[in-house]
Amino acid sequence: MKKSSFVALVMGTVSTMLFGMGMCMALLAEWNAFKQGIVAGAAGIVLGLITVMVWRKMENKPKIKISAKTALTVLYIVAAAIVFGFGMCQCLVWEEFVKGIIIGIAGIVMFLGLIPMTKGLK
Repeated sequence: MKKSSFVALVMGTVSTMLFGMGMCMALLAEWNAFKQGIVAGAAGIVLGLITVMVWRKMENKPKIKISAKTALTVLYIVAAAIVFGFGMCQCLVWEEFVKGIIIGIAGIVMFLGLIPMTKGLK
């Protein structure tokens, strides 16, 4: 494994864990840690962005150019995450399992649509 891949793996894991714990802290009322959860979640997002920058620097890749395609791809990712998360909420919070599973699968299919969207089909 290359050094850059290992660094990205460790930083990405830490940022994901921070973000996930922050969201749990913010969204689970029993924990009484809404403000701390927001801070931890934001720290996870910032560390994730730093991870991308560090990895690109270690791989000697150019900076990411913001184009209309990049912006639309990010919006699509956000929409897919919202659909997937809504399906999870349907199952876990409102106990509407059938609808939640169907909506969650739709979110997963949206995520799978990113592959041909970004890499293309050959």
